[in-house]
Amino acid sequence: MMFNQKALFCIVTGLFWFSLYAYVPQISSFAEDMGASYKMIGMITGAYGLSQTILRIPLGIVSDVLNKRKIFVVSGLFTAIFSALIVFMFPNTYILLTGRFLAGVAAATWVNFTVMFSGYYKPSESTKAIGIINSANMLGQFAAVLLGGILSLYLGVKYIFLLSTIVGLMGFFLSFFIQKEEDTVDRKPFKVSDLFIILKNIDILHICFLGILSQLITFATIFGFTPIVASNLGANNFELGLLTTLFNLPQILFSALAGIVFVKCLGSKNTLLIGFGLSTVLCIFTPFVPNLYLLYLIQIISGIGKAMTFPMLMGLVIKNVEPGLRTTTMGFYQAIYGIGMIMGPILLGVIGDKFGLMAGFIITGLLGILAIISISVVGIKD
Repeated sequence: MMFNQKALFCIVTGLFWFSLYAYVPQISSFAEDMGASYKMIGMITGAYGLSQTILRIPLGIVSDVLNKRKIFVVSGLFTAIFSALIVFMFPNTYILLTGRFLAGVAAATWVNFTVMFSGYYKPSESTKAIGIINSANMLGQFAAVLLGGILSLYLGVKYIFLLSTIVGLMGFFLSFFIQKEEDTVDRKPFKVSDLFIILKNIDILHICFLGILSQLITFATIFGFTPIVASNLGANNFELGLLTTLFNLPQILFSALAGIVFVKCLGSKNTLLIGFGLSTVLCIFTPFVPNLYLLYLIQIISGIGKAMTFPMLMGLVIKNVEPGLRTTTMGFYQAIYGIGMIMGPILLGVIGDKFGLMAGFIITGLLGILAIISISVVGIKD
């Protein structure tokens, strides 16, 4: 029964992220075609992170107080559906901004997805659980951007939002069949003062800092302005989708490997160093690529780098946390890394408007060096 629940949960997770990401590769060019400036494009992309930053800590607290996860999973799918539907029905720049904000509201429930799925495993297997659920996440995104790219090529970008709505409805229906979690742990009542336990934990704060930098680079580039670079190289809507597909493809495999194989062979510290090293170098190199084929190769390697850092950080942040605080801790972490999702695209957009996209990519990439330095100096507990 548990195996079936794990499989069902992974399917629902894949459909959830499909609904949220099918149209992401085309957002920048879609907004640009509607007359948006680089700054406005950055705001549209950053709105997704803003709502997550606002909501994830409260969602984590409420979830721990109620000791419920499923209701948030179902609600997240409903919001994902609505965020895509309004853009399909009323496509303009400001509705797109609103839709992305609501998509972030839906994505804020990811904290409940991850902690609920981790509950199917022993606490010592948290990195393994996070690796598996992130693979389901990446598989959903992979299918989304591939099918979304094909659909947009024949029908236009607007209809990708309809596709997101339909797939979201499928996930919403299946989510009702997820087995409610049973509380087998003697939990103490949650207190607001418990937040100070998190705030005083240097290891958690360090992981949050690394999460900010990881998301900053990702949302400034592949989910922000890398599609603009591709468009300037002549990419059509399908090729923009292929760009994100190639970024997500290696993460389907490497997200699970990072928490199961790499951590055993290399250790958490070395795995993170390699991952951030790849992300940093390739971000800086992106605006210099002469053709789409080389840009595709960069996305594949960047995807490997992302898979070696992000799932690892998500597993590490709750690895040594008591069960009664796990959702709040994960919510805190996901809220804090949302800062990177907001600032990344806005930073690159502002720099791009003033000094050009090349300068934006270089400065964004250089911030990745901060992650490498902090991992080397502060260290990571395996």
